[in-house]
Amino acid sequence: MGIYGQDWASYQSATPETTGLAFAIVKVTEGPDYTNPRFAQQRAHAHAAGLVVGLYHYPHMADSPAAEADRFLKIAQPKAGEFVVLDWEGYDKSNSGVPKATQIAYRDAWLKHVKEKLPHAPVGLYANVDYWTNVDRTSNCGDFLWIATAGRAAGAPGIEHEWMFHQYSASDVDHDYCRLADADALRSWVASFAPKPAPAPAKPAVSLANVIAAARHDPKAAQGAALHRADVQVVEKALVAEGLLRSEWSDGSFGTKTVGAYGAWQRRCGYQGTDADGIPGRDSLGKLAAKHGFLVH
Repeated sequence: MGIYGQDWASYQSATPETTGLAFAIVKVTEGPDYTNPRFAQQRAHAHAAGLVVGLYHYPHMADSPAAEADRFLKIAQPKAGEFVVLDWEGYDKSNSGVPKATQIAYRDAWLKHVKEKLPHAPVGLYANVDYWTNVDRTSNCGDFLWIATAGRAAGAPGIEHEWMFHQYSASDVDHDYCRLADADALRSWVASFAPKPAPAPAKPAVSLANVIAAARHDPKAAQGAALHRADVQVVEKALVAEGLLRSEWSDGSFGTKTVGAYGAWQRRCGYQGTDADGIPGRDSLGKLAAKHGFLVH
C-alpha cells in the first residue's frame, strides 16, 4: 500500500515523465537569489497530469530564514491543494561552516514563518537520516516529515519518527514514496488543513399545533396576548417579508392583524372562503416556511 512520486529540480526536464506517479515535489528557490528556471513549467506539467503538487526551498542557512521564506512564498504563491517543504540539508559550500545550532534555528524559524503565512496548507520538512539523527535536536518537522534514505526499500526509511514521504532512490531523478493509500487520500490529507466551512445556521422551527392554537386564542384575549410567542414571531416575520403585515404588528401575538395578514397569504396560495380564514393549515404554512426558510412540525 502506498503511492509513488518524484521530486524535480532544474536538472530534470520541464516536462518529466509522469506515468505511475501520484505526486511531484518541485524545487522553487534556493538561498536568497536562485529560482529554478523550470519551476513554473514543471509545476504546470504536474498539475496537468493530475498529480498532487508540493513546492520546496533549499536554504542558505547563514542567511535570514524570514527573508528567504518570503522570497520563496512570493515566487511560489502556493495554491490550494499544494503542500510546502523546507529541504533541510547543508552539504554544499553555502552552508559549510554554519554551526549546527544555527542550522537548527534556521529550520525552526523558516517553518514557523511559513506556517504563519500559510496556516491552511501543510508545511513540512525534508531531511536525510544524517541530518535527522545528527543535526536535529527537537524532531521539529512542522506538519510532516519527508525523510531521505536512498538505497532502502520504498516505505521502509528505518526511522522511528512518523513520516509522510520517503525519498528512497536518488539517481537521474529522485524517487519518492507516500505512505497514504492513494492519490485521493493524499489530496484529502492536504485539504484537511484548509479551514472548515462554517456550519449553516439551523433553521427555526415552528409547531403547526402551536400556531393554530395561538391564532384561535390571541385575538379573543387581552391586547398583546401571546400564547406561543416564539412560534408566532417566525410566522409574522415571514408575513412582514411578504408585505402582508406591518412590522410594528410583528410582536409574537397572533392577533387580528396577524390573522388578517395570514388570510391574505392563504388567498395568495389560492384558497378562498373559509379556507382563507387566517387560521394556518399545514399546506399554506408549509409554503410560507419553504419560501422563508423555516421548518414546520
